[in-house]
Amino acid sequence: MDIVSLLVQLLSGAVGGNLAGVINKAKNLGPLLNTVLGAVGGVAGGQALGGTMAGMLGNATAGNVTASALVGLLLPLIGGMLKKKPA
Repeated sequence: MDIVSLLVQLLSGAVGGNLAGVINKAKNLGPLLNTVLGAVGGVAGGQALGGTMAGMLGNATAGNVTASALVGLLLPLIGGMLKKKPA
């Protein structure tokens, strides 16, 4: 794992997290939390699924970006589903 891959994972995860906030406006966690959760999910997804997606897409960078963005998108969506409704 080099620093460029880590930065790509952080950035694409953060983009995915903010996209989750746009998709799920009713249970949006806010831009800061969406970005942080997306970045954490991006690094985790890039490490766990980056190789698999790279094999499917035939390009290491494309697989890394795709896996990071997908998991970065899912983590804020799951967090939004667990968010309590306002009283």
